[in-house]
Amino acid sequence: MYSFRRVALLLALASSVTVLQAQSSSSSSSTVPDEQQAPTAAQTPAQSQPQLSVQARIRARREQRRAAAIHEIYDHLYEGYVGAGYLRFTPGASLQRVNEYNWNGGFTRYLNERLGVTLDGRGYYGTPFISPNLTGITKPAISQYAGLIGPTYRFYLQPRYSISGRVMGGYARGNFSGDTNGFGPTILGLYPDSSTYAVSASVFVEINIAPSLGLRIAPDYYLTGFGSSQQNSLGYTAGLVYRFGKQ
Repeated sequence: MYSFRRVALLLALASSVTVLQAQSSSSSSSTVPDEQQAPTAAQTPAQSQPQLSVQARIRARREQRRAAAIHEIYDHLYEGYVGAGYLRFTPGASLQRVNEYNWNGGFTRYLNERLGVTLDGRGYYGTPFISPNLTGITKPAISQYAGLIGPTYRFYLQPRYSISGRVMGGYARGNFSGDTNGFGPTILGLYPDSSTYAVSASVFVEINIAPSLGLRIAPDYYLTGFGSSQQNSLGYTAGLVYRFGKQ
């Protein structure tokens, strides 16, 4: 009887030890993955940080190259241009508009990369239609010339092109009697020969062929005051631009 009690006591102790070992192993197994996962979560920002830094450096270098290209093109001190154009002009108060073709040239002194002062000269030539009359003159040649000055401002700069605005004012001279055979312009309905004011406003695009050379396309509004009236004319000019001198 005593031996049976000893055996039962030993079996109970063995069962308790087995249960404690199982609980200890299960808690150890649940703790180890958490400890293994913690370094992975901590390492994720460290792994993504170099990738972000590389992309930021690439963007910074690209921006530096773009800024250097813009500076190389638009840091010139002077700019000269020459070209030709077209204008729809009213040669007389009762006459229809005439197509005038022009030459155009100018010079700009830049104070910085964006702002400059432009001196411009131009000449316009056309042949208005005159209704049949006693003089027999129906297509006399007319011309006008202008000298203008005003500010130019580049408000959008890119390495390949730029967009600028320009407003100029000055003096215009109209020659409307040169082809009237002595009859004079007024009998044909043309404005009399005279000098008057001229105003030009333009927003133009320059396409860069090289750092010192560009192609300019400039829609133009042109206002004059011949014959004690106003002529609101629209047209455009196109030509080559040459930049030189460093600021």
